[in-house]
Amino acid sequence: MKAQLISITALLLTGCTTTSAPVASAPTAPAAISAEATKPPVALQYLYGSAEAAMAVRATNARIADYAAARIKQRPIDSVVLAPGATMNAPRFVPCGTKPFAAVFDADETLVWNVGSMRYFAEQGIAFDPKIWDQWEQTGAGKAVAMPGTVEMLAELRAAGITVIANTNRTAANAKGSEDTLRAAGLGEFKHGDTLFLMGDDADGSSKDARRATIASRYCVILMAGDQLGDFSQQFNVKDLPAAQRTALAASPAATALWDKGWFLFPNAAYGPWEKLGWDDTFPSDTKWEPK
Repeated sequence: MKAQLISITALLLTGCTTTSAPVASAPTAPAAISAEATKPPVALQYLYGSAEAAMAVRATNARIADYAAARIKQRPIDSVVLAPGATMNAPRFVPCGTKPFAAVFDADETLVWNVGSMRYFAEQGIAFDPKIWDQWEQTGAGKAVAMPGTVEMLAELRAAGITVIANTNRTAANAKGSEDTLRAAGLGEFKHGDTLFLMGDDADGSSKDARRATIASRYCVILMAGDQLGDFSQQFNVKDLPAAQRTALAASPAATALWDKGWFLFPNAAYGPWEKLGWDDTFPSDTKWEPK
């Protein structure tokens, strides 16, 4: 989440306008935005405040619960975690064997909505600040909320004997704060190194592949859920991967066979790798239209 929030400045600067002109860079020391004088940025209104987003999240959580209940009726041969060295074009998955069942979730904008920190950034009109985010990880318990339907979905998974695991890019140094945040949101107990895996647990930085491999070595991972493609494989986050190729990879036969059938994606209009897309990435050039 931290790297992706850096470019939220554009959202903050455009949240109260309907023009389509390119936006300027954020000022070095932007003035605070009065919460009474303006609305939140449109993307934040949608994600955190709209009935549409709430219903989309509830529907995804319902599909996860239904899928998990059906999946454990017959032990799968393989987990949904790609085996080391496997690619989306030549997929192989970590075998399940007799390992216990687990479901692996991202945390931010997958289990919890970070409404406290996101409101602060928006009201202040500032981009992501690592020092402020560090404090949020430590002290945000009670100010992040469980996403709609998440409490009920996790309860169903645990009642079925499925271990719930969070694999997030919150930092290992702030493990206690993240444990407290998830507990305060009503999502139960998560223990660092057992059911909570964090950035800094290995030398791979923000890539979650090594952490996924560690989890899959202990568990039969029947499903994964997140709000970014990197929550499923780092192959989607290869540096300088063209937007069209990234989309094609996500729509490849191997990936298509997994969406809503082991891999579950939550909506997040607030931030993500797609923020770097240009005009022709977003709007195909052959669809350009102008009124006479």
